[in-house]
Amino acid sequence: MVRIAMAVQSRFPGAVRHGLVMLTLLTVLVGQVSADTAESAGKNEQSAEYWLNRLGPSLNMTSYRGVFVYARGDQVSSMQIAHRYRDGMVEERLVLQDGASGEIVRKGMRVVCVLPDHGRIQLDQVIPSGPFAEAFSHQLMPVSQWYQPELVGDDRIAGYDVVKLGLRARDDLRYSHQLWLEKSTGLLVKSHVRSIGGEVLEHFQFTSLEITDTLPDSEFIVRTEGEAIKRELKPEQASSPAARMDGWTLEWRPDGFVPAAAPRSGKGQAVAFSDGLAAFSVFVEPARKMVMPTGASRIGATTVYMKQLSVDDIAFFVTVVGEIPPTTARKVAESVTIDDTLAFGGGRK
Repeated sequence: MVRIAMAVQSRFPGAVRHGLVMLTLLTVLVGQVSADTAESAGKNEQSAEYWLNRLGPSLNMTSYRGVFVYARGDQVSSMQIAHRYRDGMVEERLVLQDGASGEIVRKGMRVVCVLPDHGRIQLDQVIPSGPFAEAFSHQLMPVSQWYQPELVGDDRIAGYDVVKLGLRARDDLRYSHQLWLEKSTGLLVKSHVRSIGGEVLEHFQFTSLEITDTLPDSEFIVRTEGEAIKRELKPEQASSPAARMDGWTLEWRPDGFVPAAAPRSGKGQAVAFSDGLAAFSVFVEPARKMVMPTGASRIGATTVYMKQLSVDDIAFFVTVVGEIPPTTARKVAESVTIDDTLAFGGGRK
């Protein structure tokens, strides 16, 4: 699936707010399987690590179509999807099923977005393949170091036999997860993000699904009328995304979260971090004359924490957005220090 943050005249790319058009189906999971689990297939099928290892390839390489729902807090949306992997290329079409019309079509590295009912739309960041983003798939992160994986049992979702996995957070700095994977392909068909107390904060699930290798070309044609926004995806740069932390430093972040991407942030600076399962982004920009609320807000598992700081009589806004608890987001935001105000173009109050 295509993970896209599309803000309607929004200052904060990727920030979650009511009315903001977003497709954020969780984040990234890359299972790292230890050598001691590489035994017979029959034994491996009884381990959580085996299924986690199958999940990564299945996200892109399984062809299917269906409808899924995504619930975050009291916000529920549904989308129709067709996904095909052919000749080494991913093709995908997502169609909004609720509220305003619109669709997103991806063919290889080319993405077209048409949302005629939303006026001006800024396509800030496009990350292919998700619920768990392909942008991180080259990194083998030790998920089991931060989460305790367990095989919960069998289930049935959208007519398919599935296996249910649990990923329990090993500390209070992140959320726990439950995953339902289709047995023949390893495709993710349902997921929960759970709070420390066990409350379901976000819920993703296919309500109808057909896994098939016979999807026709007509499934991937843009049909919605309106102005199309196009983007050519580019491979990740070989250099570390940490180089995008120009002019500021993050003095603290939860263990296991490493720089994973560099979202665009207008005239400010931004870096995303991931522990292999959850992700959060830090945006730093001059406040100029804008007045914005500070503190934390949460929709489902996604926290937005904003604070203002002043350096050399220049005001800055720090925004942390991600699938982390509010206490973690606050601690991250409060650890930001401004090293060089000139890196922001000499921002003024």
